[in-house]
Amino acid sequence: MTRAIGVVSVSRSDYGHLRPLLEEVRAASDLKLLLFVAGMHLAPRFGRTVEAIEADGWAIAERIEMLDPEDSPEAVARSVGRGIGGFARAFARQRPDLIVVLGDRFEMLAAAVATLPFAIPLAHIHGGETSEGAMDNQIRHAITKLAHLHFASTEPHARRIARMGEETWRIHPVGAPGLDRLRGMEFLSREALATALGLPATGPWLVVTFHPVTLEYQDTPTHVEELLAALDKVDGTLVITYPNADTAGRTIIERIEEFAAGCPRARLAKSLGEQVYLSLLRHADAMVGNSSSGIIEAPSFELPVVNIGSRQRGRQRGANVIDVGYGRDEILRGVEAALRPEFRERLRGVPNPYGDGHAAPRIVRVLREVALDDRLLQKRFAE
Repeated sequence: MTRAIGVVSVSRSDYGHLRPLLEEVRAASDLKLLLFVAGMHLAPRFGRTVEAIEADGWAIAERIEMLDPEDSPEAVARSVGRGIGGFARAFARQRPDLIVVLGDRFEMLAAAVATLPFAIPLAHIHGGETSEGAMDNQIRHAITKLAHLHFASTEPHARRIARMGEETWRIHPVGAPGLDRLRGMEFLSREALATALGLPATGPWLVVTFHPVTLEYQDTPTHVEELLAALDKVDGTLVITYPNADTAGRTIIERIEEFAAGCPRARLAKSLGEQVYLSLLRHADAMVGNSSSGIIEAPSFELPVVNIGSRQRGRQRGANVIDVGYGRDEILRGVEAALRPEFRERLRGVPNPYGDGHAAPRIVRVLREVALDDRLLQKRFAE
């Protein structure tokens, strides 16, 4: 009997992580893929990345409009409420046998909550991790307690899920599925990438992604000013990507747009697409900001990362990460250290702690074989 596996994607970043899983589910003769697209994918201000999903040939089962046009705390809460209702209507129409969510976005929390009245088993990828500077930390752990299956990216994260009272038979340390896409990726050459993005062929390239720190959102104007002041003194070309749809995200967008308009070295991108983005990580000289991409994907490219502030605090990281505070001088010193040839040389052959690039087949094996019965649905707190 065919199982209908619902997969939820709400942003350009989680789509990249989920794509290997989507391919594995679609290829399985005994599984039916139901793709639920929501959140930033449908918002023009974030590049309307649903169009990239369609261009990749994916059939979308449901589109859930949920984002409030504002990004205040009240607006984010309204978005969660709208999302719960939207996902509930979508699940009622599609009747998936199991739902898969990833990470710690508030849009994913809405999907997770909506599964409860339907008694739909919930599988969660990337649980057990921490990001202490963001409300995402609580969201991730809340989804863990709502989920019936856990696909952890590392053994330490799997152990943390168990310490949260989850039964060990539910927990599967599989690695990060986003790394699977690196194995078959046709990367652009540095020359082709330079042409595509309008970058100079020579000189350092820096990837810059700075998201709001939601537990410190009042300080966002200061944080972004310090970052831009540091970047203004850095030699090299800056490829700056847009932040997430979190509280104070608009503040960051307005300032990076102003900065890019006055800085000939800066290139601003709402969404680069998977091939271009990963090719950029492959050829860049450093990454600056507070994105999880610097923690999870960048080690596979031996790419130095200057990780700013508290957003990724507590997350397992590789030797490529240089942690700095929010001050411009500290950021600048971090970038200078990251660009030193001897630092890059020390990263040669260093393993990525997030796995071997074979997570998606491991996840699908569990999705195919797990019994969808009362034992799965009726959770016990493991002492």
